[in-house]
Amino acid sequence: MTDLLYSEIEEELRASVRALLTDRCPHENTLGRCETGEPYDRGLWQTLARDLGTASLAVPEEAGGAGASVREAAVVLEELGRASAPTPYLGSAVLATTALLALEGTDGDSGDSGAGEASKLLASLAAGERTAALAVPLSVMPGAGTFPSAVRADSAGTLTGTVTSVADATAADVLIVPAEGRDGPGLYAVETTAAALAVVPRTSLDLTRPVADVTLTGTAARRLAGAEQAPAALERALLTGAGLLASEQLGIAEWCLTATVAHLKDRRQFGRQLGSFQALKHRLADLWLEVVGARAAARYAADTLATGDPDAPVAVAVAASHCGELAVRAAEECVQLHGGIGMTWEHPAHLYLKRAKADQIALGTPDRHRAALAALVDLPAPVG
Repeated sequence: MTDLLYSEIEEELRASVRALLTDRCPHENTLGRCETGEPYDRGLWQTLARDLGTASLAVPEEAGGAGASVREAAVVLEELGRASAPTPYLGSAVLATTALLALEGTDGDSGDSGAGEASKLLASLAAGERTAALAVPLSVMPGAGTFPSAVRADSAGTLTGTVTSVADATAADVLIVPAEGRDGPGLYAVETTAAALAVVPRTSLDLTRPVADVTLTGTAARRLAGAEQAPAALERALLTGAGLLASEQLGIAEWCLTATVAHLKDRRQFGRQLGSFQALKHRLADLWLEVVGARAAARYAADTLATGDPDAPVAVAVAASHCGELAVRAAEECVQLHGGIGMTWEHPAHLYLKRAKADQIALGTPDRHRAALAALVDLPAPVG
């Protein structure tokens, strides 16, 4: 049977990440950064990715990584969600790294050096030396059955097109770009310093995970994979991203529940603790039960992805649909039960509500994941 409990190593990893975030990522720092043009804390990211080695968790040792699995990466995302930390972990250590991992060990296409390029880039990401982003709209979900690309590759290997709402692109050193070419779909690496590349930040609901439009106009690129590997690698990256995003949503819900319980214990009204009122107790008890269920769903999704279980698409659809809605509900309860202070900019509750809502539409909405789940388990659609 699948072990959904956290291992001793995972708990030690959690403690290390939480200690770092407590010291380097207090809410007042995050709120201050949200009002600047640099929401990411690059120093924190370097410490997290390189010094703690979290960027290499899912990368095998022979490829320059830590040789752990996405179970451990899920623990990191849970803590990042709990702290609402402004880091490009999802875009670089999950989406881009998983796409490159899917190319690891392949022989390339038509004798090209794409596999070698992918291996070099993967090693640099695992070492925390570089940061990458997968150039697809953040709303794209796995299992769509199409190769989501508005970019064209010409015979010279240059790319032209625009990709909207790319997560973590503003923090990336290199972009992994899906593109359609004369020989079919492919994956390409593009340096963000390229002259014919524009990365334009857009207003994002989640102030801690900016999105940007990426425009390529005959931009030089390195081909990583062609039609034989690119679609499967992209699908694997999106599936893993959606599955691990559930762990971030779990972390959001856990923080909102914990913070709300603490507030209701301290706050007094009518001569009593707010938490002593039965109606509020019931609301928090219901939320706690949902968080427990979400933890099981997120852990199972991470485990199936780590072990290559064929049940992974089903597990991811369950986790994404449940955790996406729970995070928003927990954040709404947090804002409401904090009363007037929950509506202020100075209190971090709005950070969690905005991230929860942005995560809910990232990599597939709960409704779309439920529709995908129905097809995966042969559940007929409602009649009428």
